[in-house]
Amino acid sequence: MSLPDLKDCILDHIAIAVKSIPATKKIYEDMGLVFDPTVEEVKDQKVFTAFAHVDHNAHIELLQPTSDDSTIHKFIESKGEGIHHLCFKVPDVMAKTLELTQKGFKFIYPEPRLGAGGCLVNFIHPKSTGGVLIEISQRPKS
Repeated sequence: MSLPDLKDCILDHIAIAVKSIPATKKIYEDMGLVFDPTVEEVKDQKVFTAFAHVDHNAHIELLQPTSDDSTIHKFIESKGEGIHHLCFKVPDVMAKTLELTQKGFKFIYPEPRLGAGGCLVNFIHPKSTGGVLIEISQRPKS
């Protein structure tokens, strides 16, 4: 069986909610992953993010809350540290949001928002996906 040649929906990252990026980075670095040197603050989401490449497409993203009212802080308080969401890279997040909405998917935000790395993002509600929070993301135009 050959793998499909996906062009409009590619795994971009697996996001992990953590209490401390420096402490958690060490675990993945010990396994051989290398993190980008920059830790970015996404003020709208009230998180710090750090990314490590897994292959030429996929990354591990660590999410550390910046405040007690962050959704990531609330996630950690209720579920503990661990996988928070999957993210798929799409060429046009607005078009994909509309397409999936027409198929009955419910989104967290009515319109995509600015996310880490200047990407345009939206999140599909876990009630639409069998309990998994899924992010769709469009890289900024270069």
